[in-house]
Amino acid sequence: MFCLLKFKPSCSAFLTSGKYNSAIDVILAAIKLLEQQQDIYQGRLQEIQRDAQIGQQASERGEVVDGATAMAQIRANLRSRDRE
Repeated sequence: MFCLLKFKPSCSAFLTSGKYNSAIDVILAAIKLLEQQQDIYQGRLQEIQRDAQIGQQASERGEVVDGATAMAQIRANLRSRDRE
């Protein structure tokens, strides 16, 4: 199978920089970066899902505050961090 790739001038700079030996090296590095980003995304997604579950369980136990109170607590925490 033969595939012809045409790089934009901005992408060609990767080849002429000397960091990569061939176009395939650039593509492999890009694929590796995409895989790393997907891993980060999946990890963050799992954290958010876990946090949502914790919040739901707290809500079911009645351990919640209204939005205005929550925002006041967040602002107070931010102000105390700024003073540190």
